[in-house]
Parts: sequence; structure tokens; C-alpha cells
Amino acid sequence: MIAENTQTQMRKGILEYCVLLIISRGEIYASDIITELKQARLLVVEGTLYPLLTRLKNNGLLSYNWVESTSGPPRKYYSLTDDGKQILTLLDKTWQELVFAINTSKQETDNRTEN
Repeated sequence: MIAENTQTQMRKGILEYCVLLIISRGEIYASDIITELKQARLLVVEGTLYPLLTRLKNNGLLSYNWVESTSGPPRKYYSLTDDGKQILTLLDKTWQELVFAINTSKQETDNRTEN
């Protein structure tokens, strides 16, 4: 149970970063973001994603465009703002620092286990 809670918190912690990474490739519809997150095994439901997208938009990191759809109502497509691109650059740096810290810690642990 403790491991599951920690895993959930870790996933929540990187969700915003992953969403920004996906959107950074170009305009994208929310359901396509969910599909990509599921493919990456970051299972997300609409009830999680839409509030996150709204918060990112309200913080000036995202903008959106309404695009007419041939199969229903218009769709909202998201893209990064200049501020969003700057934040993503900072998050990229932070991610690399975290990967380094984890790899270094793991390597030290592995070395001690081998001895």
C-alpha cells in the first residue's frame, strides 16, 4: 500500500511535465493527449486532464484554438505559449537533474550491494 501511494504521487508529479512535452510538438486535442499519456502508461482520465489544462491555460502556459469538426461540435486544440515554452525548458533542466540524482543514488546503492 505504501509503494502504491508513492507510485501515484510520482506519476502526479510528472504529469504536468508530460502534458507540456506532448503539447510542445504542436496543436493537439485533449483526447489525443489522453491517448498519448495512456500509451506512455500514465493512465489519465478526463477528470484529471481537463482541470490541469485549465490551470495551465490560466497560468498563461497554454492557449487554445477552436477548430470545426466534421463529426460533431468544434474541438479545442491546445498549444504552448511563449511562457509555456520557457517553463518547459526549465522543467527539462529539472528533469535532467532528477535523472542524474536518481542514477547516481542507484549506482551507489548497486555498488554497495555488489560488495
